[in-house]
Amino acid sequence: MEQFRIGDSKVLESRETVDGTMIRRRRETPDGHRFTTYERIELPPLTVMKRSGNKEIFDRDKLLLAVKRSVGKFFNSELEVEEVVNRATDILYGYNTDQITSKQIGEAVLDVLADVNEVAYVRFASVFREFKTLEDFENILKEQKHKKK
Repeated sequence: MEQFRIGDSKVLESRETVDGTMIRRRRETPDGHRFTTYERIELPPLTVMKRSGNKEIFDRDKLLLAVKRSVGKFFNSELEVEEVVNRATDILYGYNTDQITSKQIGEAVLDVLADVNEVAYVRFASVFREFKTLEDFENILKEQKHKKK
């Protein structure tokens, strides 16, 4: 296949993704090859303060991978997992600060999971909060049942 640049292609179709966070563009190169690109708003960087005291730049893709790995099987599609991560990211940027903690990231994911998938919520909570006993599970289930009332 011939080397090409995105600038050499023409846009055939543009549409916003279902969750409204990206623009999806179908493109075609001069030789007829078609491909899709996604454009996302670039947000200012967030610094994450880790439990160890280390700092690193917030990486949405790293969060997406962690959520997929821990609870992805509880969802019907990758789009649903993307939506969880998008909503959690919105929560984090809603704090209007340039530094967040890893605990805030986990809690943001839990807030979203509590609304969309109870089993995924319990699973994620068990890992994030480092459950050690059956009582830990019982407590989170009681907490969730109380919230639903």
